[in-house]
Amino acid sequence: MTPTPDFDEIICRIGTHSSKWDCMEPIYGVPAADGLPMWVADMDFRPPLAVQRAVEAMAAHGIYGYWGDDSAYLAAVRWWMANRHGWEVAPDWILTAHGLVNGTALCVDAFTAPGDGVVLMTPVYHAFARVIRAAGREVVECPLALVNGRYEMDFETWGRQMTGRERMLILCSPHNPGGRVWTKDELRRVAEFCVDHDLILVSDEIHHDLVMPGQRHTVMAKAAPEVAGRLVMMTSATKTFNIAGCHTGNVIIPDAGLRARFAGRMMALGISPNSFGMAMATAAYSPEGADWLEALLAYLDENRRVFDDGINAIPGLHSMPLEATYLAWVDFSGTGMDRAEFTARVEKGARIAANHGPTFGLGGESFLRFNLATPRARVLDAVARLHAAFADLQ
Repeated sequence: MTPTPDFDEIICRIGTHSSKWDCMEPIYGVPAADGLPMWVADMDFRPPLAVQRAVEAMAAHGIYGYWGDDSAYLAAVRWWMANRHGWEVAPDWILTAHGLVNGTALCVDAFTAPGDGVVLMTPVYHAFARVIRAAGREVVECPLALVNGRYEMDFETWGRQMTGRERMLILCSPHNPGGRVWTKDELRRVAEFCVDHDLILVSDEIHHDLVMPGQRHTVMAKAAPEVAGRLVMMTSATKTFNIAGCHTGNVIIPDAGLRARFAGRMMALGISPNSFGMAMATAAYSPEGADWLEALLAYLDENRRVFDDGINAIPGLHSMPLEATYLAWVDFSGTGMDRAEFTARVEKGARIAANHGPTFGLGGESFLRFNLATPRARVLDAVARLHAAFADLQ
């Protein structure tokens, strides 16, 4: 029987080369000794024991050569997609990148040229824009509509923005930072938009396992199978199981022509998988991993409830309803404060490091993003600190 994970365990990560903990003070001025890092999107939880056992077996063997024979890995990916998402994936569709930021960069490199436009629905995960601009492409920001405190797609407005220079659209599904699970109808409309404007559709679904109870994610390949000829699917075990440091992601391309172009760029850049990442992902995509994930989702859902109840009780603050991910997107516009003031209250007053909204693009100006994937005691502490930092509003 799989042991029940102890997500309440406080694990010290200070001094472990953790970006989240060890880089908090240089970037935000919040010392790790008494601060709360709620920015980088990794969890303060150990992964399933199956993952730890896989790493220990590699260490016990003691030889760390090149990875070969990926049949077990491919079988695990296919099993997970079929069992968790009802999506049948052929083994030759799967290419392995060094994480999905690398996968995104490879897509930009393979399917666009310098000067081309790449469409993002903003606010959205900040690394997309970073790699697009670094590659000499243009970021085309199509702002999401904020309707009753929730994001919706605005295809009519976006259509008027298109100039004909756009070659790709990157979809974040589920959405980071807004936590939306896009409906089947919304996904089909995204696909239609890409057909109408002749865009390659890259669907980044790294959060597709982290869906709150009562919500259901649909993979784009199932929502709109008719666009398979222009579709690139990106998934990964890293966010689901808190193994982001292994930098392993799946770029799944059903169309042979698109797949050949992508594989050609991987070959030209000398990219091949690392053995630890492959072993960890193979172990995670398993029945034991599935049991661990169910326990995690129940825990995250309660963290979400605790945080949202606390934040929404502060006048002027609104935490967007979280349907997926473990990332709360909090709007401070109701306080009447400018960004410098509410950010200072969070960082200097509450001693919490949270991602700044403008880094996610247009529409993020009045927001901060908070990572809730941490023991509940820290979430309760964060709520208490924020109440104290904004006490004059109450």
